[in-house]
Amino acid sequence: MASTRQKAASSQSAKRATRDAKSSTASKATTVKRAAADTPAPRTKKAAVTRTKKTAVAPTKKPAVARTTKPAVARSTKPAVARTRSGDKLAVYRSKRDFGKTPEPQGTSPSRWKKNDNPFFVIQKHAASRLHYDFRLEVDGVLKSWAVPKGPSMDPADKRLAVETEDHPMDYADFEGIIPEDEYGGGTVIVWDAGPYRNLKEVGGKEASLADSYRRGTIEVWLEGKKIRGGFALVHSRMGENEKNWLLIKMKDKAANPEDDPVSERTESVISGRTIEDVARSPKKVWSSK
Repeated sequence: MASTRQKAASSQSAKRATRDAKSSTASKATTVKRAAADTPAPRTKKAAVTRTKKTAVAPTKKPAVARTTKPAVARSTKPAVARTRSGDKLAVYRSKRDFGKTPEPQGTSPSRWKKNDNPFFVIQKHAASRLHYDFRLEVDGVLKSWAVPKGPSMDPADKRLAVETEDHPMDYADFEGIIPEDEYGGGTVIVWDAGPYRNLKEVGGKEASLADSYRRGTIEVWLEGKKIRGGFALVHSRMGENEKNWLLIKMKDKAANPEDDPVSERTESVISGRTIEDVARSPKKVWSSK
C-alpha cells in the first residue's frame, strides 16, 4: 500500500513538473515575440544616386538682317480748296478731280448766273467719251446734276433718260473749256443754255422745297433759258433697277412744241457763241471762269 501511494505521488509530481516546464517555455516565447515586436527593424540604406548635371547650352543668335528702307515717294499736293457753305456736299466732286491738272472750278466763287435770290439752272454740252448734256439745278448751295444723253426735248411725248451724277459747285455753271483726257470726264465743255427757274411743285396746296421734291423723287420747274423755256419734270424712274436713273420730261404747257428741236438747231454756247467743235479746235482760246 505504501509503495502504491508513493508511485502515485511520484507520478503526480512528474506531471506537475511537466506542466510547469511547458508554462515556462510558453512564457519565454511570448516574451521573445513582444521584444521582437518592440524592436524597430533596421533601415536599409538606398544606394546613393549621383545626379548628372546638364551642360548649359548657349542660345544661338540669328544673324541680324538689315532692313531695307523704301525710298520716300513724294506725294502730289493738290491746291488747297477753300471750304464753301455746301461743305461735304462737294466731297465726291473734289475727290474725282486733280485741280493741278483740270481747269474745272474748285467751288470758291459765285456764279455769274446767280441774280438776286432766284435759283438758276444750266445745261452744259459735254463731249466726253460720249456726247451728252449735263442738266444742273441750284439746290441748297450746290448744283444737283444729271447727264442727259440726248439732251432736253420740247416734246412732252419724249421721256429722256437723265442719269444722276455728283453735286457740282455753283461756279461750275460758268465753266467752258477742255478737261484733260486723263482726268475724270475728260473732254470739251460749253455752256449750252442757262437762266433762272422757279419751282412748280406743290404738296397739300403749298410749294414744296426743291430739296424735298428731290427726296420724294419728283421735281417740277419752270425754266427761263435763252434756248428752252417752260415746265420740265424730273422723275426718279429707277429704270433697270438703277437708283441713278431719272427721266427728264417736257410738261404740257404753251411752251411745248414737238416741232422745236433746239438741241440740233442751236448748237452754240450762250457765253462765247462758239460751238463745241470750235472750242476743241482752239484749246488756247478757251474761256473759263478761272
